[in-house]
Amino acid sequence: MEILVKTTQLLLSLSILVILHEFGHFFFARLFKTRVEKFYLFFNPWFSLFKVKRGETEYGLGWLPLGGYVKISGMIDESMDREQMKQPPQPYEFRSKKSWQRLLIMLGGIIFNVITAFVIYSFVLFTWGERYLKTENAVNGIMVDSTGIKMGLQNGDFILDIDGQKTENFRLIPHDVIVNNARYIKVLRNGEEKSIPVPEWIWPELIKNPTFVQPRIPFVVQGFPDESYGKNAGFEIGDRVVAINDSAAVFYDEVKNGLNTHKGQEVVFSVLRKKDTVQIHTRIPDDGLLQIFLETTPDSFFVMNEKSYGFFESFPAGVERTFTTLGSYVKQFKLLFQPETKAYESLGGFISIGKIFPAEWDWLAFWSMTAFLSIILAFMNFLPIPALDGGHVLFLLVEMVTGRKPGDKFLEYAQMVGMFLLIALLLFANGNDIIKLFK
Repeated sequence: MEILVKTTQLLLSLSILVILHEFGHFFFARLFKTRVEKFYLFFNPWFSLFKVKRGETEYGLGWLPLGGYVKISGMIDESMDREQMKQPPQPYEFRSKKSWQRLLIMLGGIIFNVITAFVIYSFVLFTWGERYLKTENAVNGIMVDSTGIKMGLQNGDFILDIDGQKTENFRLIPHDVIVNNARYIKVLRNGEEKSIPVPEWIWPELIKNPTFVQPRIPFVVQGFPDESYGKNAGFEIGDRVVAINDSAAVFYDEVKNGLNTHKGQEVVFSVLRKKDTVQIHTRIPDDGLLQIFLETTPDSFFVMNEKSYGFFESFPAGVERTFTTLGSYVKQFKLLFQPETKAYESLGGFISIGKIFPAEWDWLAFWSMTAFLSIILAFMNFLPIPALDGGHVLFLLVEMVTGRKPGDKFLEYAQMVGMFLLIALLLFANGNDIIKLFK
């Protein structure tokens, strides 16, 4: 069921974005009286699942869910329609239009994707507002995993700043470290300020594990699986561990360390149950696991920062969110070209994207993810690669500057090279996903 929910969200999100992207091309093409022969969601090699003709345009649904397309008369695109290009140019064709009109037609998809992200973010902020944990409100400090420990961070540290810049939203601490190539993290440790350098050798591990730092939380029982050692030992929902064998163990990391230290041994847990302190005598399993579901939601332990937006307030906030997200994604993209980070190993395809969606349908998560994917689609299409919108834009800009239009043969070969590069990238990204499944 979880896979079905995630897949449905992914397909719906991508379908919305593809339709709006292609509509951007369609809108400007029709604005400049350019004929659009086809408008398809998904690709339709050999056959279509559905098609209908309205006026000069055939609208349809393909069977291959790898995107969509509009076929514009007189344009060299993925259809590779050589016969049409051999005929004399017609007034309604793309190649007959002025260069600035052709430029807007090619930018149409990108423009509409940016507008889509802006509209979604605006209405998300208007409907749900913002809710996050301020870094200063993480009153127990941080909790780090093995990657954070290798960096020199410790459980209980308080993050003060990253390269001299404060991070207001705790959730963005890993983002600001990784995306901004942070050189040091300033922490407060036992009342003393310390600067923790971020060594270059840790970058590949940080990128693979962007959850190396979390807010430090108490060890509170939320529930149990069907078969639970902890439940049989006497733990109850709501129990909060405060000690193991008279040694203080309040936080998750302290309890986890205690479980690992006392594997296979008889211990006494001191547990706060409502207003009473209860002792649970049990033997720690050899694997150190109590088989307990823990409360991990920050809302349960911290004061959350909440901000609501009025209708008109949401639009400038939506603009800011759109371009902040775009800037962040550009920085993330640059990491792919820094071999020392090995960010290319984390490049994922449809499986990786699908995993980001929640296992249960959540409209806030769905629309937030759709807005983010819209920004990715806009940026990727802007890349100056033949077969992408950015490739066509590049050739049009060269034409506008030099006054010389690239030949049809050159554009045809460039389109073929671009399609080869895109297929290779698609295979690499999805190949990474498949390899990860077997690791």
